[in-house]
Amino acid sequence: MTDEAAEFSIRSLDAYFGGEQSLKAVRLDIAPRQVFGVIGPAGSGKTTLLRTLNRLNDLYYNFRIEGQVLWDGHDIYRPGFDVVALRRKIGMVFALPVPLPLTIYENIVYGPRLSGIKDRGRLDALVERSLQAAFLWEEVKDRLKTSGLRLSGGQQQRLCLARVLAMEPDVVLLDEPCSGLDPISTAKIEEALTMLKENYTIVLVTNNTKQAARVADNTAFLLMGTLVEVGPSAQIFTSPSDRRTGDYVTGRFG
Repeated sequence: MTDEAAEFSIRSLDAYFGGEQSLKAVRLDIAPRQVFGVIGPAGSGKTTLLRTLNRLNDLYYNFRIEGQVLWDGHDIYRPGFDVVALRRKIGMVFALPVPLPLTIYENIVYGPRLSGIKDRGRLDALVERSLQAAFLWEEVKDRLKTSGLRLSGGQQQRLCLARVLAMEPDVVLLDEPCSGLDPISTAKIEEALTMLKENYTIVLVTNNTKQAARVADNTAFLLMGTLVEVGPSAQIFTSPSDRRTGDYVTGRFG
């Protein structure tokens, strides 16, 4: 893949928290409008890699990087880059769903209102569209004025996804979005991701290798901060080129 065709181009990326190196010379491209999976055992650098894509690691005072992270051809770590605008376009869903202590409706419109959208008709349409995209609309359309905190865990996670989608991003980052969910809720999240990739680039960090095999178009395997292998998921999970990848995806370690 050429840099021009990539949503993200990561070049010789080293990431540090203080004196501890979390990522080591990572180089990969992420194409637009696909689900890109990132797998690896705990402590392999998966979340660090994910958070470099919208500069959330910057919130740690001792974080620093060497190398480049290009988004749509732009170096997002260059001095003066607009980080606030970046995070509007690259949204993130965390492992633990944290709805705002507001109604379902207000959870969805909170971000758009801060961005200056005031028209009620536009907000209403945004709520319905975002909840439909997150496969939650049919379950909550008659109780939009009830608290988002009253939803089940799986519903709360889809509400958080809808809240990100309401900001109309280009990219959605997901850090273990199904880690605490039951199989039915997990299936709904996965179905939503399969549909969403038609319009968004999705980067999914997961400890569930079977989930990556089901929904990711391409998958990267990280081990101790090093990118061991990246390629089409069918290849990674059936005929990986590196023995360590095969050992991990078959459960021999990790």
